[in-house]
Amino acid sequence: MPTRAPKDAVHHPLFARFYAKLSVSSEQTIGPHRDAMLAGLSGRVIEIGAGNGLNFAHYPPAVAEVVAIEPEPTLRRLAVTAARRADVPVDVVPGAAEALPAESEAFDAAVVSLVLCSVRDVARALAEAQRVLRPGGELRFFEHGKGGGRAMEATQRALDRTVWPLLFGNCHVGRDPLAAITSAGFELGSYRRVLVPSPGPSRHCVLGTASRPGPKQ
Repeated sequence: MPTRAPKDAVHHPLFARFYAKLSVSSEQTIGPHRDAMLAGLSGRVIEIGAGNGLNFAHYPPAVAEVVAIEPEPTLRRLAVTAARRADVPVDVVPGAAEALPAESEAFDAAVVSLVLCSVRDVARALAEAQRVLRPGGELRFFEHGKGGGRAMEATQRALDRTVWPLLFGNCHVGRDPLAAITSAGFELGSYRRVLVPSPGPSRHCVLGTASRPGPKQ
């Protein structure tokens, strides 16, 4: 059974407003990556950390329902507005990645998009994603993290220990999403490295798929 979390488990109103403006202004560049991440999805999907709902317009019509989890109230209100404009049914609900308000094995796919950088407990969040997926269900991801060589990775680690999470809503630039996904027990599928045209230490991204292992034969 899912563990209950406070309704507003995350509250970063200043960062939320900044992120909402930045993400919308970057959509011309990021939008094609959203299309690639979500292409071919069908059935029931849970999106973990939906932010202001910019993925909603990119879900293909074969998706029967999206349950979009967003803990930050400012971003959640924007996501509700985006859900009303979506071409597929989207239900935006409060909840934390580490304690998803969903039954086990209830979804065909889970989506994490620029969210693993900021969750409090990456391993627990991915364990929850695996719990709510049916066996064989897909994890689709588009995440930023460590990259750029030794000098940049050292800079990322230093920023994560000091000012970056405080200034940017608990965002960490030096996490390794691929390592976290495989450590959580997902079977890694195809993926590719992506450089987004953003200055600084958060431009190194990875886009791909993984799956919850199916039943043993």
